[in-house]
Amino acid sequence: MGTIHLPNMRFYTYNGVFAAEKQLGQPLSIDVMVTYPIETAVHDDDLNKTISYVDIYQEVEKKVTSTQVNLIESLANDILFDLLKHFELAEKVVVSVKKHAIPLPGIYDPFVITVSGTQGDLLKRGQI
Repeated sequence: MGTIHLPNMRFYTYNGVFAAEKQLGQPLSIDVMVTYPIETAVHDDDLNKTISYVDIYQEVEKKVTSTQVNLIESLANDILFDLLKHFELAEKVVVSVKKHAIPLPGIYDPFVITVSGTQGDLLKRGQI
């Protein structure tokens, strides 16, 4: 097994519960890890038989820039199941969404939501 890790992809979004978040927007960072049998998938050095990190990035970008949700938990889940559906070779996917600008007083690092799932989770949800 091997893992493709795309850390700290940044997007400007209009997600959130508060009106200011929906109107002014804020940056989000997304980390994705996709675990799959790299050792057999790249045996022939053929991009068509493996998972491309470019394709992962484009799937995440498409979801993040075309979806507006109240909860970053929902966004994380949407990305997770989109990636599992799109990449059948993926045995496990982990998605973290980091929200950098929270309209709360105080000093803090980004708030992070992390979700993970497998192809079996798609089956349980009736999405395979």
